[in-house]
Amino acid sequence: MCGRNKKTKTVEAEEEAWLLVMSIVVDVNRSDICESSSRRTRDESVFEKLKKAAQDGDIEELYKLIAEEQNILDHFDEVPFCETPLHVAAENGKTHFAMELVTLKPSLALKLNVSGFTPVNLALQNNHMRMVRGFIAIDRSLVRIMGRGRITPLHHVARIGDAELLSEILMACPFSIEDLTIKRETAVHIAVKNHQFMAFKVLFGWIKRANRVEILDWKDEDGNTVFHIAAAINQTEVMALLRKSVKIAAKNLNGKTAMDIFEAHQPPCFPEARTILRSAKERLFSCSTITLAEYLSKDLTFLEKRNNFLGLSNLSISRARPLTSSHRRDAIYVVVILIITTSFQAGFSPPGGFWQEDGVDHHNVYRKAGQMTMSFSNALIFNGFNGFAFLSSLYVIMILTIGLPMWKLIYCSTACLGLALLASYGTIFPYPNSYIGYIPLITFVYAFPSIITIMLFSVFMAFIVDKRGRRLVDFPASCFSSSHELSL
Repeated sequence: MCGRNKKTKTVEAEEEAWLLVMSIVVDVNRSDICESSSRRTRDESVFEKLKKAAQDGDIEELYKLIAEEQNILDHFDEVPFCETPLHVAAENGKTHFAMELVTLKPSLALKLNVSGFTPVNLALQNNHMRMVRGFIAIDRSLVRIMGRGRITPLHHVARIGDAELLSEILMACPFSIEDLTIKRETAVHIAVKNHQFMAFKVLFGWIKRANRVEILDWKDEDGNTVFHIAAAINQTEVMALLRKSVKIAAKNLNGKTAMDIFEAHQPPCFPEARTILRSAKERLFSCSTITLAEYLSKDLTFLEKRNNFLGLSNLSISRARPLTSSHRRDAIYVVVILIITTSFQAGFSPPGGFWQEDGVDHHNVYRKAGQMTMSFSNALIFNGFNGFAFLSSLYVIMILTIGLPMWKLIYCSTACLGLALLASYGTIFPYPNSYIGYIPLITFVYAFPSIITIMLFSVFMAFIVDKRGRRLVDFPASCFSSSHELSL
């Protein structure tokens, strides 16, 4: 009986202790919930004040809130998509407030709201162009931030046709011209589709000045180039500008050229349209395109073989060419320049020097002042081999420099240098000992300029044929540019 009473008292004591602990836990939880609830209410109040300050553009209120809660702007980094005070300021056109926020927290300018728009997108949609210019001035990279549909500020401005802002964006961030929407449209596609002719002219002029004409041949998701689109909507002014800069024979995914589309949608009943159509057709018949598969199945051209030897592939993957390829080309340059310099100098400083005055040598052959003192046969051998070394080095220089900036000027300089050496040989070459000796002399005199002409013509034609072959491929031309051309 006593043992049972003791056991009962022990159980009752344990139950009382458990109830005491539970009451303490409940009190603690209640206090935590109350504290969390009050903190949440306080945070909501702070964020509402921040939103109100953004709507009013009140910079002083912004700094008061920062003083109360120093991490107030860091909370927006924790959420992938949210409406930030910068979005609010952009919608309401509070330029100075927006610039202040971007300065304090640059990451806010990159944030997308739940609708997929950046602050720059919202500023453009609400026609706050001064704010857009401010964003660009602070950070040029904001031009390439993509919003909903991969739309960038350049795409939006091309659609609305603001030519001045479009030109400013292009100058601020040139590479933005390469950005594509989810429909694979460039800013040029968008400008033409929306009948923004002035915006198109700005883009077209910039593309030509930046030497990026291949962008005009880029295709959208339907395989249409800008020329296809212009033909479909009867943009004759656009077609007139493009007809000499794009691939006329390019086909879309339906296998139609721009001329096919133009005839199907807009018969050539107007004089201007008829003229454009006729001239474009002439180009279409004179140069038909080939597919990428057909191009890759062909044998390598002369310049492609040269590129492979130098480690300069004709495919765009060669942008990151290995360092050894660069060293190889540089070594060739050094050796060739040394040979050219030595052979050219040797032509003006032959062994034995020159006759200082007119007279007769020991073979009773008349010598004129300025002619080489060596015999005719030795002079012919010396100048023949020296000239061969000089011409072969010039040929290598032409092969290496073709396609580089100002390569045509280098070609002219090469021709002039060869002719100058030929003129010097004609002056310093000694007279032959007999009339039979004039035969190799005349042969040498005529062979030298002939070799120079053949060298210039052959290398130039190889370049033209290679360039034309790449141009005829119905694929972006940038993919077939050699690495040194891509770096220009």
